[in-house]
Amino acid sequence: MDEQIAQLLQMSQQFGQDPDQIQAAGGNTSYKNEHFVWVKASGYELGRASQDNFVQCHRHLLEANLHKSYSADPDISFQEAKADLLAAVVDCKSQLQPSVETSLHVALKFAFVAHTHPTLVNALTCSPQGKSLVKELFGSKAIFVNYQYPGYALFTCVNEKIEAFRKSQGKEPQIIFLKNHGIVFSADTPEEVEQLSEMVLSTIKSKIKKLLIIDEKTVPQKASSILPAIRMQLMAASTEASISPTSTIQNNTTSTVVLESTANTLTEYFSASQGRYQLIAKPFCFDHVKYCGGAYLFIEPASDGSTILTDFEEALTIYRAKYQKNPNIILIKGLGLITAGENHKQAATLAQLFIDQMKISYYAAGFGGPEFLPDEEIKRIEDRLGYGELTQHGFNDSKTQLVKNRIAIVTGGAQGFGGGIVEYLYQLGANVVIADLNEEASQQLINRLKDPESKNHLSFIRVDVSDDESVQALIHKTVTKYGGLDLIISNAGVLYAGGLDEMEAETFDFVTRVNYKGFFLCAKHASTVMKLQSANNPYHYSDIIQINSKSGLKGSNKNFAYSGGKFGGIGLTQSFAMELMPYRIKVNAVCPGNLFDGPLWSDPEKGLFVQYLRAGKVPGAKTIADVKRFYEDQVPAKRGCLVSDVMKAICYIIEQEYETGQAVPVTGGQIMLN
Repeated sequence: MDEQIAQLLQMSQQFGQDPDQIQAAGGNTSYKNEHFVWVKASGYELGRASQDNFVQCHRHLLEANLHKSYSADPDISFQEAKADLLAAVVDCKSQLQPSVETSLHVALKFAFVAHTHPTLVNALTCSPQGKSLVKELFGSKAIFVNYQYPGYALFTCVNEKIEAFRKSQGKEPQIIFLKNHGIVFSADTPEEVEQLSEMVLSTIKSKIKKLLIIDEKTVPQKASSILPAIRMQLMAASTEASISPTSTIQNNTTSTVVLESTANTLTEYFSASQGRYQLIAKPFCFDHVKYCGGAYLFIEPASDGSTILTDFEEALTIYRAKYQKNPNIILIKGLGLITAGENHKQAATLAQLFIDQMKISYYAAGFGGPEFLPDEEIKRIEDRLGYGELTQHGFNDSKTQLVKNRIAIVTGGAQGFGGGIVEYLYQLGANVVIADLNEEASQQLINRLKDPESKNHLSFIRVDVSDDESVQALIHKTVTKYGGLDLIISNAGVLYAGGLDEMEAETFDFVTRVNYKGFFLCAKHASTVMKLQSANNPYHYSDIIQINSKSGLKGSNKNFAYSGGKFGGIGLTQSFAMELMPYRIKVNAVCPGNLFDGPLWSDPEKGLFVQYLRAGKVPGAKTIADVKRFYEDQVPAKRGCLVSDVMKAICYIIEQEYETGQAVPVTGGQIMLN
């Protein structure tokens, strides 16, 4: 890799990983030498930029287009300019497309160019005093360009300013402020680019009387009974729009919605009143429209918050009738900011961008107040992009998607069957909460599985499933993190082997609390959320699944504490199923055979092989290998159960909508139902 390309990547990553400089996938960078230009390709994030994310173009071909005239129709000229950009790409077979602003980078003669969207810069440029303040603060060092649509229109205007600057100043411009669009820096080295950026930001900061200090607020407890209902109303509306043959509504979410809930001093400030909300009621920048859309939803309920859901339902009906889509951005007084995406990454990105929008408005107040994009420009962006890059999608059949973007909890998810289930669900696209006491093992699993490119999410919440308050907190934290709960897998369990003369009452009580009471608590608190979802979406099914055992189908010698609790779990499964099916909540159990390779069996100190050997449960066994062979010989399939075997049963349970109250054996034929 050339030294300059390495420098380009370092500069790109440094800017891209700074949330004060770049939000979402915005911004772009470039490097050019005598013959070529390397510019970031469209659709890639600067923060994770690699050499493969940059397009190499012929510089002489790009420069030949700088003064080329295109159609007066902006839509046609956009396509004409794009065709010329693609024609300059060195590798004609490449699927990468140069940024639409490549021409702007080429017009500047310096080797390195960075176009960023700093919040402080946009606070200045998104205000009526922006142009005069740029002149006052930076004099002949900078150019100010009025807003133009990104691409050819923007380049034409910027190029005129560049040429005028050269004539008047006799040098190349290095700082270009773009109204409602950010800033462009250019220099011969990345260090100079970074110095220019630091100088601009520190200068603007000196003009701000009060810098923001954003304190995170605790999401109110009432959110647990509000967010699932909001999520379901959005999902139900989308599903109806997708399946109705007479509907004229364009679906802007799929049948799955994930929410991101944010409560801090900023959301509290702008949701305090209708007047405050009006300061952020429209987008400031192209990216705000591109991702968040041009219209949002503000709810100002009764002072005690008792009318939030009815107010939301009424406001949603009006919004959909007016805009023919669902809102992505919802601000509720007393609750905070709620962003709705098809997946977690989208919802989180929307939150990041709207918080940036709030910051811009807050700081712009010191520069004469915020100045939004014109209404006609907002409409133009929406018309060209559809209803937003993040949310314009078709309907996904839940049977083919299964758990993609669904919200799931796996108790005892740090290792063993639980860890394997977590891994499968995450790979299938679910948002998964690892609920466990073992934080270290859970974090190790997250570190191993988590992919920064994934659109779904993986998190850890500490829980003691035998403790009522702990399980309540688990459900609340999950709901406030993702907006609801579609699947809970009650997998946490303990096993202590021993005969009647060996088992202490305290040990029996502990095994029963975890294995039996723990399932009850999980079902109790999960079903509260799931019932709320059912009441707000007639199309939605939820699942409660207990990972039971073959020992729940047949007694287990000198293992009565475990087996008894598992028998009880099947009784609970059948009873819960009858109670909850009217709410479209299916309750089933999976009864695996032995996972011999998991820590429950194979742990050298506490594993069942060791316990059973010590307890003399296997007659004549002298070694762990003897114990293992004994149990393998009892299985017609001649092997232990695998996580993949269990997942097939779980997927069957989730996919079908008719069966509930079942105990599905996954035992290799060791246990056969009558």
